[in-house]
Amino acid sequence: MKAISYSRYGGADVLAYGDVRDPKVGPDSVLVKVRAAAVNPVDWKCREGYLDGILDTVFPVVPGWDVSGVVVQPGASVSEFAVGDEVIGYVREDFLSRGTFAEYVAAPVRTLARKPRNLTFEQAAGLPLVGLTAYQVLVGVLRVKRGETVLVHAAAGGVGSVAVQLARHLGARVIGTASERNHDYVRGLGGEPVEYGDGLSERVRGLAPEGVHAVFDTVGGEALKASANLLAPEGRLASIADGDVVDYGGRYYFVRPDPADLLHLTELAEQGVIDVHVSETFPLERAADAHRLNEEGRTRGKIVVTVDWEDETES
Repeated sequence: MKAISYSRYGGADVLAYGDVRDPKVGPDSVLVKVRAAAVNPVDWKCREGYLDGILDTVFPVVPGWDVSGVVVQPGASVSEFAVGDEVIGYVREDFLSRGTFAEYVAAPVRTLARKPRNLTFEQAAGLPLVGLTAYQVLVGVLRVKRGETVLVHAAAGGVGSVAVQLARHLGARVIGTASERNHDYVRGLGGEPVEYGDGLSERVRGLAPEGVHAVFDTVGGEALKASANLLAPEGRLASIADGDVVDYGGRYYFVRPDPADLLHLTELAEQGVIDVHVSETFPLERAADAHRLNEEGRTRGKIVVTVDWEDETES
């Protein structure tokens, strides 16, 4: 099959388009014909070798953890999905090798849920990682309650944009950091935008003089430091970007696959609670360009890689 792969750590130039071996379908997996795969910052961080200390790497590596597609073969023990089912997945295993930037992926059923009926394959591919991250942090870590005020950093980005929508659904007031060009977008999500950078604390205090009940940090560094001083008494702080959050009494969190959580996100998408904004799409063979664009760190919503099956009949 055709796929994107890399055989050593490095920049986007190590990504190559070509033939790799077909995936084997284990008893607890299904073979998914990939329609789209979203790009996440973790993809290029893995490619650069930043996660080498926690994940074994088996080269060549096919990058990508997000996917949307169609089931073409269930494993011997699988009863959850059948041929023809449209699915989404956060297909992360405990090592790097078999990713989603390919024509096919063998996905463990623990990483999958049915695709939201009202989302395109491109939109649906952008939901799993960011949706699970936002949901697990807001509900499981920060325990956001109705009537609270939540500060979300990078509120126009992939995780941030979904976090704003979910926090509003939970009944919270949301303040979101974003560049000026994204302020209208954040307002459209239900958030109150503030410019990040120098003077952030004053701008947030201007909207929430008593401080915020919870901070969802997706940036780290100076934003994290400022956040610790913006908490109201008993306020909670979580970061997915900076392990130093523990020094401020907060918690660092790494998203995990969870089929029940993913199905809940599918249902919320179908109810119109959350939407996924796709800023740009690239064909599979141009995945390196998609990586480069994501590395710039100015993405509104999601960047998605597509696999063209236009000339083929579904198996």
